[in-house]
Amino acid sequence: MSTHFELYDLRITVEAIEGRSVCGMQVGDYFELVESSKLRIPEGKHFCIYALSAVLPLLAAKQRELTAGDWLERDSLIACPDPDERLIMRIERINKRTMNSDDLT
Repeated sequence: MSTHFELYDLRITVEAIEGRSVCGMQVGDYFELVESSKLRIPEGKHFCIYALSAVLPLLAAKQRELTAGDWLERDSLIACPDPDERLIMRIERINKRTMNSDDLT
């Protein structure tokens, strides 16, 4: 039995801010999820924990190959829960890597 599988690395980018940015983020700010579980935020930047909490439940599914009919395969926009901010994020697949499940917990 093979213990190898494929996962996508992801980039989550602020696509739009339709209200006022109270968290200090700007359009174009991003973080990356790489190597299954590593979050990378560019040096000197931050990412709001409330925006992160909105996108976090979807990331494990977006890391995997989904069938064409799956709604999560087609949809990639996520809204921050702050109604005054109306911050919209986009999830993009940026790299596909082969991993070994024996190396993970």
